[in-house]
Amino acid sequence: MTPGRRGLLTGASAIAALAVVPRVRAIQPARPNQHLTVLLGLRAGSVLDTAARRFFNVLAPRLPGTDIALTNLPGDGGRTMLAALGGAAADGSVAGWVMTPTLPARMIDHEEPALGQSIRLLGQIAREPVVFVSPSSDPATAIQDVIQRAANDADAVPLGTPPGGSPPHLAALRLQGLAQTQLNIVTFPSSAAALRAVLDGNVSAAALGLADAIGPLRDGSLGAIGIAARRRFGSLPDTPVLDEGGIPLSAFVRCGVAVPVDTPAEVAAPLIAALKAAAIDDAFRQQAEASGFYAAWADGADWTRQMQAEQTMLTALWHSNPWLSSSGG
Repeated sequence: MTPGRRGLLTGASAIAALAVVPRVRAIQPARPNQHLTVLLGLRAGSVLDTAARRFFNVLAPRLPGTDIALTNLPGDGGRTMLAALGGAAADGSVAGWVMTPTLPARMIDHEEPALGQSIRLLGQIAREPVVFVSPSSDPATAIQDVIQRAANDADAVPLGTPPGGSPPHLAALRLQGLAQTQLNIVTFPSSAAALRAVLDGNVSAAALGLADAIGPLRDGSLGAIGIAARRRFGSLPDTPVLDEGGIPLSAFVRCGVAVPVDTPAEVAAPLIAALKAAAIDDAFRQQAEASGFYAAWADGADWTRQMQAEQTMLTALWHSNPWLSSSGG
């Protein structure tokens, strides 16, 4: 066989061998998980912190491929977290668990409108009504009882609240304006401290978020004077609302999620869809109501309009009766 013939055969054999080797598809690298850090302006272990964490447990399965990390940034009445959220990267990696009226209150009492301008509200998840309670050992019959007693001797009727500028404290100031009577409002360092004070009978009444008070209300340790809402709460059907007694006071802590204002719409859209799906989940709604909340989805535009109306109302309140900003979370 000539060298040329041998070379041709060798080349043909090599080509044939290549033809029968199975093709190997290029291995695509696994898509790395996305990471979402959610900032909470709450003390770890507080009632509101626990409620927020329960919601994100419901949300997580609706964001497959996303690792969610919750980070507590309490301080300055919620301002610390709001400032950190507004200054975070607008790339979908950071969100915040935001509450109103905390947001507009910090904008007003810190003279810092940028707190609201630097974030975008994506959606309200739940509402927690403010409730007025009294100790079972010396119960008030109704909120009018507290107002009447205060009209006779304000110092004899201390009304406890969480720190100045907190939603229950703001509700107490609004009640004072509606009653046109000076109330003896006593602030405590935290919701837990205000709750302890009314349980021990150290104050005649207290304004609290319903989630803080719902356990003692159910076991009879506290008596309910009234919920600051327009309708009765589902799991406390016998507890009157203030409106029934002629006091048109509706006061809620609204909780939801926000992102830095420049976060692209296409980046925020999947998060908004997941938030809504979790908020309207029947199991979550039942869990929320058992804990003292209304599961109440509102999209970012509606929540923003509500917040702006609240800001107008609080600005007027600040001018007539300024509250002290709090260093609490």
